[in-house]
Amino acid sequence: MTDEPMVTAVLRGLRASPKTLPAALLYDALGSALFEAITELPEYGLTRADLRMIERHAGDVVRALDGPLDVVELGPGGGRKAALFLRAVTARQPRTVFTAVDVSASALQECQRALEQLDGVEVRPVEASYLDGLRRAERVPGARRLVLFLGSNLSNFDRRDALGFLRDVRATLSPGDALLLATDLEKPAERLLPAYDDALGVTAAFNRNLLVRINRECGADFALPDFAHEARWNARDRRIEMHLVARRACEVHLRGETIRFAEGESIWTESSHRFRADELRAWGDESDFACAGQWTDAEWPFAHTLLKARPSAPIGIRG
Repeated sequence: MTDEPMVTAVLRGLRASPKTLPAALLYDALGSALFEAITELPEYGLTRADLRMIERHAGDVVRALDGPLDVVELGPGGGRKAALFLRAVTARQPRTVFTAVDVSASALQECQRALEQLDGVEVRPVEASYLDGLRRAERVPGARRLVLFLGSNLSNFDRRDALGFLRDVRATLSPGDALLLATDLEKPAERLLPAYDDALGVTAAFNRNLLVRINRECGADFALPDFAHEARWNARDRRIEMHLVARRACEVHLRGETIRFAEGESIWTESSHRFRADELRAWGDESDFACAGQWTDAEWPFAHTLLKARPSAPIGIRG
């Protein structure tokens, strides 16, 4: 049985020039497991930096916000970072509600299993896209909402779309609510590229698993040996791009359509942008947030920026 919306999205991307596929499709059960493995690789310093920032500054974040908190994380994966952060929350209040929003059902199950072990934490999984899940997350009466967007997930958005996303998040929040935004900062390309093309080949397997999923769920006939993983640095747009490159001229069939690839032609599967700390503060200001704190990691340049919703009408409902 095929997933019709997925088939539609895949065909639209493969008809485009250049060919693309939605990055969200990377995260089926196997893709989510492979990504968790990527975070343990020596080349991938981002997750270790994110964890260091939580260990050092979660208490600072909690102290910067008034009253009891309910916490929502967008894309929590297996819940390792949430577990660290929630310890700082439950040190101040005896009970909290944690809502996990993810497109991956398997990631949500793993996250729920991990966090249900914490005293005083009620876990509510929501299988949905970021904004849809945030809108569906039930608020706790009398509590401030803290939204966690960790792991540099913002980097997967084009810059224009990233600013729009921050505005959309702000439109769901009340004055005094907050967004903790984790972002990877600019660094030399020679340091970044190995994080997306590791020696063990885990990132290559993560990328090529996308074709396995399309074959399984959409009925396509991609031949995996025909496509190689490639990570590219785009200096103009300050981003890493992941591609699947055709090793030879070939054809792929899907729903009666034939998609032709020239040798060397690629499918663009994911982008990962890099930011400056000052532009994150500026984007927060443009999105009706006030910057309540920003912390950076020196070992692997990385930032946590706490954006607090200003006491004014959300952007999404202004006249």
